[in-house]
Order: sequence, then structure tokens, then C-alpha cells
Amino acid sequence: MPAARTISIALSCALLALVAGLWLGGHPESLPEPLRSAFVDEEAAARAELIETIEENFYEEVDEEALEQASLKGIVQSLDDRFSQYFTPEETEALQQSLQGEFDGVGMTVDAGDRGLVVVSVFEDSPAEGAGIRPEDVITRVNGRSIAGVPLELATARIKGEAGTDVTLTVLRPDSGDRRTVKVERARIVVPITEGEIRRVDGVELGVVELSSFSSGAHGQLRQEIERLLEEGAKGLVLDLRDNGGGLLQEGVLVASIFIEDGEVVSTDGRTKPERVFEARGDAIDEDIPVVVLVNRGTASASEIVAGALRDRERAIVAGTRTFGKGVFQEIEQLDNGGALDLTVGQYFLPDGDNLTENGIRPAVRARDLPRTERDEALPIALETLRDEL
Repeated sequence: MPAARTISIALSCALLALVAGLWLGGHPESLPEPLRSAFVDEEAAARAELIETIEENFYEEVDEEALEQASLKGIVQSLDDRFSQYFTPEETEALQQSLQGEFDGVGMTVDAGDRGLVVVSVFEDSPAEGAGIRPEDVITRVNGRSIAGVPLELATARIKGEAGTDVTLTVLRPDSGDRRTVKVERARIVVPITEGEIRRVDGVELGVVELSSFSSGAHGQLRQEIERLLEEGAKGLVLDLRDNGGGLLQEGVLVASIFIEDGEVVSTDGRTKPERVFEARGDAIDEDIPVVVLVNRGTASASEIVAGALRDRERAIVAGTRTFGKGVFQEIEQLDNGGALDLTVGQYFLPDGDNLTENGIRPAVRARDLPRTERDEALPIALETLRDEL
């Protein structure tokens, strides 16, 4: 896209966001109904007029749909909340797939970075693995478009697409500075939500179970894996929540309920949302089975709820490094145009009353993995801590 067109569209979007900001900041709900309706109608008319003027007079042909979507994103961006986002219809479909635990993509988990998407893990036998992509690589461009500064969900949505189609990725290898471009064929990816194994420490068998996300049904899969490990003789459990960025709040409550029989797991409160207390659902595993929760900087949201609840209820020891610190929650509202609004509507609080915004959870036991080595340095510390609990 020519630079002049890019700048013009960016300015247009800024103007549209300003118009929307007047609506959001002006509190038209305080006006009488006839005046409120007129106010909203006037703002909608102004936006439509602005888009129409650009479409008719801009020196190059423009995409009216792209302008409309950009203006909707501008409204949400005016809130200055990094967690609230507007998703286009296409992005909404990709988001729904990710929450279901399967999607069409290349098979890797990523996190936001300054230069693009930082690869956290690559699924075994996935297209990404076949293309030689590995953890710590940075995806800087998707189909030739830079994704530096692009929100995480939008950047990942650009990589996802229909199985059998190709996506071109520019991959930077930080340790060497090498940059290469690879064409990867998308496939149906089933996210490995949980995996477990038995580790022997000082002659004692201990279970290690990793949970990668809190997508729909995650608690059921985790429960099955935990019961398998216990049947195989595990005397204690390490729940590995490293790089688990969260997901559905309800799944977080259900996962915590695997370990906590009753009582509070988390509470929520918001400006327009009444305070609500979420309690454990019962049928927890034997409370005499010791548990260590392993976390790191990539542990966020629902993961922090679980780790914090097990800590506050004295059900587990938390090991690792300080977590992300996401103490707010969002609700997704489906829109008539097929898109969705993911809006921050409140804060959540752990059983002891803490809100984790910015501070996160500080583990009782320090355990840090060195990402540039093949060995997992943090897990042995968590296992030793668990062994000491026995």
C-alpha cells in the first residue's frame, strides 16, 4: 500500500476514533431518551458521512469494508485498555476456534514481542515443525506484512486460515540474527491441552501434568490425566502452568475444583457487574496428595486464578517465577455484523482478597528455566519441592 494512502487511512481512523470517543466519553445515557437517540443517530450519521467522503474523494480506490472495520477498532482503542478489543468477523471465527481447542493453522503457540510473535512452543509433527520453526524464533511478517506492534489475537489470526492453504512467514532467529522466509501449508491443528508423565525422584514416583490452555473442556481432560497418573502410582503432583495464558474463567474454577473440595476459588466485581463469588464444585482428589504449581511470566489470567486459589487455600506450593499479573476479566459480546467485542468488564480477586494486576503471583520457591538450554532447569526444583512435602 502506498505510504500516502496508509497515512491518510490512519488519519481517517484517528478521526473516527475521536468521534466515537465523544460518544463514549459524553455519557449520552444521562440524557432524556429523545435526546439520547438523536445523539447516537447524529454520531452514526457523522461516521457514515466521513467514510462516504473518503470513499468518494480519496485519490486512490479504498475498501469501504476495511474503513468500517478500522473505525470499529478505533472505538475500542479509545478506551486505552490493552485487553479490550474489537474482532472482525474473520478474527471472531479464529478466536472461537482457539477457545474450542482446535483450529486451522501451522501448529505453534506464541506470545507478543516487540518485533512480532515470539514462538513459545511448536507442536510435534505440525507444519511449523516441518518448516524448521522452533521456540524463541520470532515471526516478524505474515504474507509480507509486518506484525510488529499488532495485537496478539490479530497477529495470530493472520497466520490461521483454511487447512490446505499456504501462509508465508518471515522468521527471525535471535541468537544468530538470521532471517528467512518460509511458506507453510496450514492444517487442522488439535491443541494438546494436557500431557502427563511419571518422574522418579529419590525413589518416589511423582506425577507431572502440563495444562496448556483453559479452552472448553480443559478441566475434564486434566482430570483424566491426573487420575491416570495417580493410578500409575504417583504420590504427588506438579501442575505445570508455565506459558499458559488462560482462557475461560469457568474452566479456571473447574480446574481449581479438582484440588479444592469446597469454598471460594475467586470472586469478581465490576462497575456494572455485581460482585460474584465462584466456589469449588466438589469431588476433588484426596487432599493428602501434595501439589506444587509451576508458573512463569507467561502464566496469566485463569492460570493465575488457579495458582492463587491453591496457594491461598493452602492446597499447593507455588514454584517458578513471577506471573504475568492480569487481574481483570473480559466478556465477549457477539455483534450483528458477525464480529465480536471482547470487553474488560471487571476485576477478579483471589480468596485472600488480592487483585493481581501488574504484581502477579510471586512464587514461594524460585525456579527458573533457561530458555537457551535443552534442559528444563525449573521442573527439577518443583519436583524436589514436591518430594520434600512427602
